Amino acid sequence: MNNTPETQKSPFRSPSARVTAALAAAMLGVGVAAGAAIGPAPTPSQAASNLPLLLTTLARSAAAREAQAAAASVQPPTITPEATSAHKRHRRKRKNSSAEEATSAASTPTASETTTPTTTTPQHAATTKATKLPAVTHVWLIELAGTSFAAASGQPAAAPYIDTEAIAAGTLLSGWSGLDGGAFANDAALLASEPPQLLDTIVQPPCPEGAAGASCATETGALTAADEFLKTTVPTITATAAFRERGLIVVTFASVGSATATSLPAGAATATLTSQPPAGVLLISPFVAVGAKSAATFDPTSPKQSLEKLLRR
Repeated sequence: MNNTPETQKSPFRSPSARVTAALAAAMLGVGVAAGAAIGPAPTPSQAASNLPLLLTTLARSAAAREAQAAAASVQPPTITPEATSAHKRHRRKRKNSSAEEATSAASTPTASETTTPTTTTPQHAATTKATKLPAVTHVWLIELAGTSFAAASGQPAAAPYIDTEAIAAGTLLSGWSGLDGGAFANDAALLASEPPQLLDTIVQPPCPEGAAGASCATETGALTAADEFLKTTVPTITATAAFRERGLIVVTFASVGSATATSLPAGAATATLTSQPPAGVLLISPFVAVGAKSAATFDPTSPKQSLEKLLRR
């Protein structure tokens, strides 16, 4: 409790400065009027000539004092810690917002800047795709005199080696022609190997002329002659290190002719591969399936794809 006695307030309020100035001016005017009524006007003095200026000065002074009193009566707002903290947060927010706008403006390219897209080459596109083909470096193309593997399988007694041993040792492509077999042998030497690429073409001797060739003049005799020739040739090739390491044997049928029949020089022979009818092709190699029969077709426009289907690493 505050023990300080309160100051006793006066029941009368003092007049304001403006009222005081007005009263003084009125009294002065009354005095001047009374003096004029009493006697002749005296000679104008310096004080009388300065009366309007004096009245104006008194009015301005009263107005200034009244304005000072009004300003003093207005109390400044109380600043609390919460208001100060909110003001600081508002200033920080405005500052951060201005910084973000400046950063965004700096990172956004203008219309006059030219942006060149960067082309990124995938890493796998720069590297060469590893081939699925084995390193076949030596290919043997054997051309038998006769018609087809289908005919040999139809007469197993006439071609026992072809029917029981040769076909069981490799992959048979019964739908391929002799021409497909020759193309496959060339492509295998070129695409599925590393230098040096070797292709040996082995042609069965033609049937002898006259009585000596009577035994192979018929279809059955021709199959028997082809069977005996293949039985001698294949084991000779498979016994070599070149075949065991990087070898491939391609066997097909062809039309084999002698020099007399083809009007060629003595001692010459011909072997003609045709596309029809399908002679069939037999593949024997460490890189092919054993005892398999495949329905795959040979694509001359994409020989590598055909090789990848049949040869394995």
